[in-house]
Amino acid sequence: MEAVTLILILALLCVAFVAAGVYVSVKAVGAAKRGVDRTLTQARRSVEDTTLRAKSFGQVGVAGELAQLRLSLRTSMRATQEALNAGVVEDASLSESVALFERLSAHGRELDDDLKRLEREPDKARVAERLPDLRERTERVTHAADSLRWAARDRAQRFADDDLASLSAQIEVESGALRHWATGPDADASRSAAADGADAAHRPAGGGRPAADRARTAPEGDEARGAASGPEAITARDPQWQPTYPWQKTARPEGTV
Repeated sequence: MEAVTLILILALLCVAFVAAGVYVSVKAVGAAKRGVDRTLTQARRSVEDTTLRAKSFGQVGVAGELAQLRLSLRTSMRATQEALNAGVVEDASLSESVALFERLSAHGRELDDDLKRLEREPDKARVAERLPDLRERTERVTHAADSLRWAARDRAQRFADDDLASLSAQIEVESGALRHWATGPDADASRSAAADGADAAHRPAGGGRPAADRARTAPEGDEARGAASGPEAITARDPQWQPTYPWQKTARPEGTV
């Protein structure tokens, strides 16, 4: 009984592995097919655009104008589609614009098919009679597509400008907070007190010795006691050596007024 159960489990595992392999293979083949179709579509589109551009510059008359209309229509519709598809990812409110463009695309495809058929029409006189109407239809479709595209771009630019303005305001607030010591009446009072203290330190007092000299000579006993108690953490300092700084006045001899 246990052997039968083990065989059934192994058989189920084999079937599961085979099914998973088939599923992965089908998905891979489908993805490869879509990639090939996408590549072929892009290549066909590039060839058609190049051919239309060559016709619009190399031919005159009805054939050249038809090629120019098709090229203008395809360029405008493709640019609008790319702009809307890229914008709707970040701005969901463009979904309605995408729906409107899908409806406009139906008219654009119909117009492109009409222009393509007229390129093969042998009666050029009849085609020339229809050119004003075709030109007007093309201008209406391209104008609508351009309006949608520029509206989406202006909306994205406005959002970027608003975000930049908000960021600049926040940076100004943060900069003011970082410079809190440099502004306000408290900062002015602090700077005044510091200046008075500096002047008092440089004025002679008590026996004609400057305050700076007394400040340098007063702690000698403390430093000597500290040196006697033990070495410092890194290197013991010489108690007879006193650091000098470029902003200190030169010490004068004792008894000098």
